[in-house]
Amino acid sequence: MAAEKFTVDGSQVVEKIKELIRQGNIRRVRLIHKGRPLIDIPLTVGVGVAAVTALAAPVLAALGAIAALVTECTIEVEKVEDTPGEKNKK
Repeated sequence: MAAEKFTVDGSQVVEKIKELIRQGNIRRVRLIHKGRPLIDIPLTVGVGVAAVTALAAPVLAALGAIAALVTECTIEVEKVEDTPGEKNKK
């Protein structure tokens, strides 16, 4: 699994996470502030993007509340990597 980190302003947290969810290959999103995890969101692989966005609405609202309290935070994303067999099918 590949992990990526993004540092964003508090006001941009929700939009960045929505953008990452739309990419569709996200397994987990973790919001970190000053080295401490604030929230850890596991996402189901294989569920449609629309379904994940709809199911994540309460979590996104909580993220908005948390983001309002912090000035800058890090979003850590675990992505699902394609297996060699999946790459050949494309």
